[in-house]
Amino acid sequence: MRTPLARCAVAAAVLSLTLCIPTPHAHATVPGPDPAGADAAARAAAADAGAELVASRAAKAAALAAGAGGLDFRACPAVEELPSPVRCAILRVPLDYARPDGPQIPLTVSRVPATRRGGAARQGSLVYNPGGPGASGMFFPLVADLPEWERIGAAYDLVGYAPRGVGRSAPLSCEDPADRGTGPTQVPAEPSPAYKRQRVADARAYARGCARRAGAALTHYTTLDNVRDLHVLRAALGEEKLTFLGASYGTYLGAVYATVHPGHVRRMVLDSAVNPDPRRIWYVNNLDQAQGFERRWYDFRAWAARHHAAYRLGTTPEAVQASYERVREAVARTPAGGAVGTGELQAAFLQAAYYDDVWPERAAALGAFLAGDPGPLAEQARQGPESAAARENARAVYTAVLCNDAAWPARWETWDRDNTELARRAPFETWANAFLNLPCAYWPVRERQRPVAVGARPAALPRTLIVAAERDGATPYPGALELQRRLGAEAALVTEEGAGAHGVVGGRNDCVDRHVERYLLTGDTSGWRVTCAPHPEPAPVSLDDRAARGPGKVPRALLPPVV
Repeated sequence: MRTPLARCAVAAAVLSLTLCIPTPHAHATVPGPDPAGADAAARAAAADAGAELVASRAAKAAALAAGAGGLDFRACPAVEELPSPVRCAILRVPLDYARPDGPQIPLTVSRVPATRRGGAARQGSLVYNPGGPGASGMFFPLVADLPEWERIGAAYDLVGYAPRGVGRSAPLSCEDPADRGTGPTQVPAEPSPAYKRQRVADARAYARGCARRAGAALTHYTTLDNVRDLHVLRAALGEEKLTFLGASYGTYLGAVYATVHPGHVRRMVLDSAVNPDPRRIWYVNNLDQAQGFERRWYDFRAWAARHHAAYRLGTTPEAVQASYERVREAVARTPAGGAVGTGELQAAFLQAAYYDDVWPERAAALGAFLAGDPGPLAEQARQGPESAAARENARAVYTAVLCNDAAWPARWETWDRDNTELARRAPFETWANAFLNLPCAYWPVRERQRPVAVGARPAALPRTLIVAAERDGATPYPGALELQRRLGAEAALVTEEGAGAHGVVGGRNDCVDRHVERYLLTGDTSGWRVTCAPHPEPAPVSLDDRAARGPGKVPRALLPPVV
């Protein structure tokens, strides 16, 4: 779902071939009265047939490579910043699957082969998608060196990739990053009518920029196109069936893949699940997300209050809120470090609603600011020019996929009414989220997708595993229950009770990781619904004493944040 500020380094120190042409999909027609609906369905059917053709060709190429896969893996380009033994390849796919021999785009792929350590038998490729949409999974093979991944890395080739539009995979942008500058950005606590009018104008301009820069290609950034790319990648890796780990939006991608290609699913781990109910894709899901972030913002404030002795922010969540508001008012008058205004402050503390491992440094920065030292806050919240292009790329892909995937309210009055009412209950992130998504109200693509009815097809899936944190803000827990219901009786759910960090798999919770490892290595789960105790809350650590954090106090081998 919503893309937070990127933290893209792995924190190691803390941290198939029996193919058929499908029938037309009802999910690809345009909602509402549209005389072109039949044409849209026909185009969707042609795109699905094209994906099957391209996947068949990729599978044949992989077979000719004597089991090595149809991709030419070599040393990674320096721009990827991926050291040996990670290897990289390019997978070429059609921009428009309805024209399988038309213009092609490159998708970058990374891989570390299964180590087979301890005599483990190779089980194939494990493909990872970290979500967004707009995030790259190219870093994923780096986890092979981490203890938590040792047994999985012994059995699987660990495969990451950058989805279409992301990174070097035919990158998409909707504006020149230089046009936004590097801050400070001042955002009012409560938007005035004049501010709302400005944000509406900005949203219209951003949507026009997407159309101007992408041209006719803009219609081909959708979840269904991402599913088609994943289908071809699976075949190019020489796999008859897909073994997949998806996080956040990656869970929706995996669920749609399982619905469209149930016969090509081997095992799926879906971490921090998006609610796949078509009625919630994507407008209502974002309203739900604002309420989820409000709960997590409370959790952060309650934690900081319990550690008042360390941070001096107040002994109650309400007192911590007052401290935050004092900082907010101060940076509205005088930006911290000359570059951190209220917009940058909000973005930095949204991370605290995603990941509790940042709580100590964020609380310490607030405390330092109130004690007269704005340096830590400026360091944590400043957005440097070197990352502006990456932020714009992530935003552009996020916007294009979500806007293309479904119909959104086209009248500003609807957005204003819904978010004004929601902001009374959930003020922390409601308006920031609304304005982020507002280009979808003015999106210059006439034929939006009709969301896939996940789980609607009669074909049975093999056992799948859903993992969720009970207080996740980005993908609220009811989404995991809905996904389990839709995937059927063979879908198991592991819940981390009382926790809310977004992205549970891979070093945060030993209990969760044991369930995931068992499933990936054996296909077995521990039951329909099982629970794990929450991972430990972070210890209160000062900015000058981060090394004092003891073993077990912070995640040891987390994947970079899912988004």
